[in-house]
Amino acid sequence: MNPHPLIPRWAYLLFAWAMLALGLIGVALPGLPTTPFILLAAWGAARGSRRLHDWLHAHALFGPMIRDWEATGAVSRKAKWAAIGSMLVCAVIMFLTAPKWWMAATGTGIMCLTGLWLWRRPEPISNLSASPPP
Repeated sequence: MNPHPLIPRWAYLLFAWAMLALGLIGVALPGLPTTPFILLAAWGAARGSRRLHDWLHAHALFGPMIRDWEATGAVSRKAKWAAIGSMLVCAVIMFLTAPKWWMAATGTGIMCLTGLWLWRRPEPISNLSASPPP
């Protein structure tokens, strides 16, 4: 279960719980992403706690996202749109509140690159088969 001999199992478990906490905070706090933290929690749990990993896999909200990511690196279209929308809102807030324009532009540029990477991720097979042919 522990892939690295120098990192104790409890460290992976602590990491998993910390990432899960951040992901849950991100559900309610705009600007803090949920998906990356939940995926990191699953990664840490896979190395630190089979029980936590199994619970995350079986979770009604997080389970499908984790299984899609672990199987094919896929992200649902709904999650992509939610992420892009959140990044757009954050970019507007940054441009309205940043003391210097280049600060907002830097953050927005990073979000654009992240959004481009995210949009290029495959979608889960179930989503692709449900969409009508072109």
